[in-house]
Amino acid sequence: MIYLIAALVIWAVGWLMNMWLAQSAQSDTRVVSLIIPAIFGVTLLLMWEVLVRGFEVSAVILPPPSMIWERMINEGPRLWADFEQTIIKGAMTGYVIGALAAFGVALLADRSEFLSRGILPVGGFMAALPIVGTAPIFVKWLGSDWESKAAVVGVMVFFPILVNTVAGLKDTSAMQRDLMRTYGAGYWPTLLKLRLPAAMPFIFNGLKIATTLALIGAIVAEFFGSPTVGMGFRISTSVGQLALDMVWAEIVVAAIAGSAFYGLMALIEKRVTFWHPSQR
Repeated sequence: MIYLIAALVIWAVGWLMNMWLAQSAQSDTRVVSLIIPAIFGVTLLLMWEVLVRGFEVSAVILPPPSMIWERMINEGPRLWADFEQTIIKGAMTGYVIGALAAFGVALLADRSEFLSRGILPVGGFMAALPIVGTAPIFVKWLGSDWESKAAVVGVMVFFPILVNTVAGLKDTSAMQRDLMRTYGAGYWPTLLKLRLPAAMPFIFNGLKIATTLALIGAIVAEFFGSPTVGMGFRISTSVGQLALDMVWAEIVVAAIAGSAFYGLMALIEKRVTFWHPSQR
């Protein structure tokens, strides 16, 4: 009972601190906006630690954060090798290939009404295909190394970026396009100076959605065949060994990588689309 009370006290202290920061005069500063979620996260971790230790929950079921942190320190080189194999080689390579391919197809669809009408329904169908069905196929085609994972990621991110890019290129009004024609601008000047800048919020929306899909695709694809390295491989083997602290360590690394990747896209979006009302 005392551990439950301690957890409630920790929650109350964290809640009061965040309430005070939110109501303070400086609550709109960037530092405070970072401190508030940090306090919330630390509060949850402390409650997790106290409850798991207090109620003596088996580490096979749910390890405490301190055990996960210790595993991350001790297994640093192995975690880095898994990160490099899955995130850098598999996810990032597939993300770049899928994004470039989607952008190129979007430009072709923009030039062809037939392709525009045909590619979007096919894109919706392909986006609905389950990864557990496509990943084994790519592993058979391309082998068990990172190339097959990059292919899975490329397919997963292709259609969200394509759909958003096509929608963004159609976002300009007829008056804006007529104005460009009165200036004697052809297709490419109109695309570069009007339609592409107007499409940037849509494009970045697709890029941000694809960041999470890329990580999910790369990790899940490794469940169906990979060399003896990689985050998906490590998670599946650690579960079989009942090493749940290692599983959680990989999850933490994946969560940090995913958040950083999404944050990077959001930062680039803010710099590129500073003129858009959503950034003001």
